[in-house]
Amino acid sequence: MPFTFLSLRLPGVMLIVPKRFEDERGFFLEAYKASEFEALGIQEHFVQDNHSHSTRGVLRGLHYQRPPKAQAKLVRVLHGEIFDVVVDIRQGSPTFSEWVGVTLSAKDDRMLYVPRGFAHGFCVLSEEADVVYKVTAEYAPETEGGLLWNDPDIGIRWPLDTPNLSKKDMEYPLLRHSETVFTYSG
Repeated sequence: MPFTFLSLRLPGVMLIVPKRFEDERGFFLEAYKASEFEALGIQEHFVQDNHSHSTRGVLRGLHYQRPPKAQAKLVRVLHGEIFDVVVDIRQGSPTFSEWVGVTLSAKDDRMLYVPRGFAHGFCVLSEEADVVYKVTAEYAPETEGGLLWNDPDIGIRWPLDTPNLSKKDMEYPLLRHSETVFTYSG
């Protein structure tokens, strides 16, 4: 099997480790294989690939898209290292408002699967980072949403105190003041 799938504390969120084949020429790995993902219950149709380049201290998030353009994501780092965070924003979920964070790096090839109904963000730990992620719906600005990165009710322990944020990311609401758009279905 070319992947190891590890369930994280939030239901549906998965850390995925591809098998790397190395020799004196370099390495090869399969970054995505629909049949392997589907066999473990991740049955997604990815329709857009995004690429983000950022420098140390940049924090992007916490983002999501509302239905009908809600996105599941498969996040991977091609260069550098990030701290990647997922927050459960599904009303009625037993883990509502809880978060999980993992370090993703080009050196370890790990990927993070983020289902619909979760906000997502990351901060850059290395001098630079290139992050690519597949999404299941095309970007639709009219459905864009987000949460304030340092919402005290969520309590994310980011590995930096003063991140470099976009104006939009600085102005997102707290979870308690945001519109409930996702509902937990058990």
